[in-house]
Amino acid sequence: METGPAIFAATVFLLFGAALLAWTGARARHRAPVAEGVRPVVALPLALLAGASALALGVWCLTRL
Repeated sequence: METGPAIFAATVFLLFGAALLAWTGARARHRAPVAEGVRPVVALPLALLAGASALALGVWCLTRL
C-alpha cells in the first residue's frame, strides 16, 4: 500500500470508529434509542461491532505502512 492513501484510510476508519463508539455510548448512557425503529437489543451490539470493526481496520491500515 502506498503511504499517503494508507494514512488517509487509517485516519478515516479511526475517526469514524471512535465517533461511532462515543455516540453509541452516549446514547446508551442516556437510555435513548441508538437507531430509529430498531430494537435496542439489536441496535446496540451492531453499532458497537461496527465501531470496533472500523477501529480494527484503521489499525490494520497503519500496520500495512
